[in-house]
Amino acid sequence: MPDHLPDRSLHLGLVRRFEAAGFRAWPAADVQYDGTWVIRLTPGHDAKRLNSVNPLDPGDLHDLDNRIARAAERFTAAGRPLTFRLSPLAGEKLEAHFDAAGWDTIRPSLVMALGLEGDTPVGDAMDQIPLKDVDRFITAALEVHGLGPARAPGLTDIIRAIEPEVGLFALEAEDHPLASAICVQDRDLAGLFEVATHVKVRGQGYGRRVVLSALKWAKLRGAKLAWLQVEANNEVAIKLYRSIGFEAVYGYHYRRPQGAVAEAEA
Repeated sequence: MPDHLPDRSLHLGLVRRFEAAGFRAWPAADVQYDGTWVIRLTPGHDAKRLNSVNPLDPGDLHDLDNRIARAAERFTAAGRPLTFRLSPLAGEKLEAHFDAAGWDTIRPSLVMALGLEGDTPVGDAMDQIPLKDVDRFITAALEVHGLGPARAPGLTDIIRAIEPEVGLFALEAEDHPLASAICVQDRDLAGLFEVATHVKVRGQGYGRRVVLSALKWAKLRGAKLAWLQVEANNEVAIKLYRSIGFEAVYGYHYRRPQGAVAEAEA
C-alpha cells in the first residue's frame, strides 16, 4: 500500500461509505457473509473485485484459520482462486496474519475522490447523453479495452444488475469507439468504472472528455462527490484524474495464498 496515503488517521466512516457504494455499483452474482466479511463471487466474470472476501471490521478477528478455510471451499466450488480484498476496514492484524502465512500481495490500488461542487472542470464539459443500448455500449467498451466478445455476457449481467442509475458513455468517430466509461449515480455519489481509451488514440484527450461528460451528467442529477478506483501503478490514469482534481483517499490491495497468483494466471 502506498506510504503517502493517510490510512491510519483516516475516518473509517468515509471508507465504509465508498466501500458500500462500490458493492452497489458493481454487484456480484452471489453475496454471502461470515461475520463482517462480505464474500462476493461471480462465476461469469473473473474480476477480483467481484470474486473476493471483503473484511469490513478491523476487530472481527475470531477463528481466522477456520473462516479462511470455509471461504476457500466456497471459492473452489465457484472455480475461483481464494482472494481477499483488503481496504483500511480490514485492519493491520489481519494483514499481519496473511504476512505470517506467506500470502502474496497483488494489485495495490487507490480510491480517489473529487468534490463536484465549486470550481471544477466538470462544469465546462461537453454535454453527452448516455447510451440506452446496452449491447452497443458493451461492444464499444470491449473494443476500447481490447477484449474479445466472450466477455460480453458477464459484463451485460453486471450492468443490468446495477440498482442505482447508470450512465453508459462512449465516444465514437465514424462508428469506431475511442473511449468509454460507466458512471453510477448513487444519490449524491458518482462512481466511475471501466474507464478506458482505445490504444490507437491514447494521449489525445478522449479519456478526459468521456470522464468529464460522465461526471457532468451525474452532477446535473444531484451528485456532489465523485469517486473511482485505479491501480496504483497506472501512472497515466492517475495523472489524468489528478489533472481533473481527484485526490487519493485510501488504498486497497488483494491477498492470495502463496502460489495462487501463478496458478490463477496459468
